[in-house]
Amino acid sequence: MNLSYVRLLAVDVDGTLTDGKLLYGPAGVTQAFNAKDGAGIMRLLDKGVEVAFVSFRDFASTRRRASDLGVELLCLGSLDKAASVKGLASHLGIPLSSVLFMGDDRKDIPAMEVAGASACPRDAAEEVKTLCTVVARSRGGAGAVREIIDMILEGSGE
Repeated sequence: MNLSYVRLLAVDVDGTLTDGKLLYGPAGVTQAFNAKDGAGIMRLLDKGVEVAFVSFRDFASTRRRASDLGVELLCLGSLDKAASVKGLASHLGIPLSSVLFMGDDRKDIPAMEVAGASACPRDAAEEVKTLCTVVARSRGGAGAVREIIDMILEGSGE
């Protein structure tokens, strides 16, 4: 599938960039992120495609991961992911048709419906999978985001 038209990859965090597990400890919540997803995100940013993290939750570990990867566009604590995606597109001056939203659960559906394309990990909710332009072979937190990034870069001749 050619996804070379994508100018913004907006990604849900829990269940997409992570496996969805939340580890609670005395210092707060920690999350585990996949190194391959991270390498893909840095490569995508290097090629001039914007990346945003869009999440219902706002954890310090998500902010730290974004900082480590160079992701500057953050919509954390988002109660309306569709509005967040629209705001990101407007901020960047790009049409919604050039946005790909990737998520895994029902809260992501409105954002998927406003974006030009949508993707999800293999273990996403069934109703999400039926809406998506692309369903990754990998599970959330296990390289699914990297698969979609590779498709975006492949379409542009990478």
